[in-house]
Order: sequence, then structure tokens, then C-alpha cells
Amino acid sequence: MIRLQRFGRKNDPSFRVVLTDRRNSPKSRNFTEILGDYNVKGGKITLKKERILHWIKMGAKTSPTMHNFLVSEKIISGKKINVLPRKSPIKTATAEAVGEVAAAAPAAPRLDRRPQRRGRGRGRGRGKRSGFRSSRGAGN
Repeated sequence: MIRLQRFGRKNDPSFRVVLTDRRNSPKSRNFTEILGDYNVKGGKITLKKERILHWIKMGAKTSPTMHNFLVSEKIISGKKINVLPRKSPIKTATAEAVGEVAAAAPAAPRLDRRPQRRGRGRGRGRGKRSGFRSSRGAGN
């Protein structure tokens, strides 16, 4: 797998483009080959194009972020991948229909469960400030 590996000092991020087994941790130093680097503050990326293409032909996959770098540098062709999580799920026609059916039918109360017991409201501990009076008479 071709992916980024962070290195550098605290608050000074720099990344190495490495070829590694996908089971290795990104922070482990077990990588097969260094294929480039990326300086975040300078915005400069250097890649070994021939070696990256060689490893892709050999079957190496790329991480989504690395795929986007390779597309923007025109090393590979294709569309960029959205690597950011979606804020809300995409609604489809079937999901809306299921939601409407669920909203139309009122939820029946479950009778097989006992009602919850109410606690004292001040905690369950028996410490000095937990709300329990001392039974020994000292230290109120």
C-alpha cells in the first residue's frame, strides 16, 4: 500500500510517501521503500513517478489521500476520492419510504420490561459528600 507516513517535529508536520504492507501501522518504520515526501507548510510534494507507477503495476493500492495527490500531480488518471466524512447521510427514495412508514405507525410501549428504579439522585457512593448521613455520629 502506498500511503503517507508522518515524521518531523511537533507542530511542524511533514510526510513521507512510503510503500508498506497494509497491516503495518502508519507510524511503524516497517516500510519497503520511500517514494517521495510532502511538506505541509511549504505545500511542496516530491514524488518518484517511475517507482510509484512500477509499484502500482505490481498491484500496490493507494490510500485515498495518496490517490488524490497522484491525480492532482497527473501521475495517474481518474477522479479524486472524497476523503472527508459526510455531515449527513444521503437520503434515497427507499430510505425516505421506510422513514415515512416508521413515522406513521406509533410506537407501542414495551410491556415485557420492568420500569426503572429511581435512585437517590445524589450518587451511590458512601463518601463524605455523597448525601448519606454518617451512622456513627462523627463528622457531620
